[in-house]
Amino acid sequence: MELHQIIRKALITEKSTVARDAANQYHFEVHTGANKIEVGRAVEKLFKVKVLSVRVMNVRGKKKRTGKTVGERRSWKKAVVTLAPGNRIEAME
Repeated sequence: MELHQIIRKALITEKSTVARDAANQYHFEVHTGANKIEVGRAVEKLFKVKVLSVRVMNVRGKKKRTGKTVGERRSWKKAVVTLAPGNRIEAME
């Protein structure tokens, strides 16, 4: 898999901003078939930083109603990447 296929997009929310400032953690939406090792290597190569740990979780799609019908948002995978002290991803600052 290509590096840009593994890392889909960066997640910039209030919670991820607090984690970035406090613990040097960055949140990404990743490919559903990617594992921790692939995500860590992709972040290291794309952003040229040292990765300490990677946590991944599956986020299930929520059920939503539109009138009578019930639909469902898509499910996706989230990764929380902890970087070594002194490393930063400038594109997400």
